[in-house]
Amino acid sequence: MPYKVTVERNTLRFAAAHFATFEDSCEPLHGHNYDVRVEVEGELTEVGWLVDFALMKSLTRAVCQSLDHKFILQRDSKLLEIDEGKKQWKIRYQDRGYSFPKADVVALSITNSTAEQLARWFAGRLREQLAERGATNVTSIEVGVEEMPGQAGWWREEIAVS
Repeated sequence: MPYKVTVERNTLRFAAAHFATFEDSCEPLHGHNYDVRVEVEGELTEVGWLVDFALMKSLTRAVCQSLDHKFILQRDSKLLEIDEGKKQWKIRYQDRGYSFPKADVVALSITNSTAEQLARWFAGRLREQLAERGATNVTSIEVGVEEMPGQAGWWREEIAVS
């Protein structure tokens, strides 16, 4: 059975605005104070740990900071008309339009800004960061993104061990 390490909450949070889109509706623009939980599984290294807690917190905190106080744009949405200008993003959903300064937007490769898709995006960033640091013993990563207490979206993925 693999070992597990978890890091969560405290400084692993971000505040961001978004609106989710659905087949025939678009939420009003609003924000959340998101909390993030990360769990990695795998085998112990030669020094006897799966991954350094400080490293996991640092990597997760950096991803949180990249989203903090931004508008989260679902760049791959099939429901939004999106125009990236030199200084601003223009976004349209049916009869509703928005214009945001580029500095206030983080455009993610997701189809919707739901907690589940944010969790998947987060896991991808953390997987890449762990791989860059040689963490070949990590076999899975699971991320939970909590929009408010008791309401979270989760993503889990297996990582091929090299």
